[in-house]
Amino acid sequence: MSDEEDEEDEVIASCHCGAVALGLRLPNGFTGLRRCNCSICSRRNAVVASVGIEDLRVIRGSDVLQTYTFNTHTAKHYFCSVCGIYTHHQRRSVPTEYGFNIACVEGIKIEEFQSVGYLDGRDNHPKDIGE
Repeated sequence: MSDEEDEEDEVIASCHCGAVALGLRLPNGFTGLRRCNCSICSRRNAVVASVGIEDLRVIRGSDVLQTYTFNTHTAKHYFCSVCGIYTHHQRRSVPTEYGFNIACVEGIKIEEFQSVGYLDGRDNHPKDIGE
């Protein structure tokens, strides 16, 4: 996202302390809403949506974003080093997409997303079963 028109269509997501802010272009709203029961996702219990790599930009805080990887080190999980909030990750199953924490999006009422189901990332991750 580089031109001014894209910036006008962005929604803003931020960590708790505000040190990290993301611009998200969501032409189709929240797509791919899910939770996951893999080892890291089950611990953070975030509801995530997907966006193409080109549709997420770091507006503020690239200097305080930390990256965590494990296992295959394909997925890159980003969090604020100041407040610890997970903001987004580059997906292992679809590396051309980011998953982002919808609770970080300004104005979201996370309680409205209680019914979002779980993906079985623990026992049936698409990259582990050959999809």
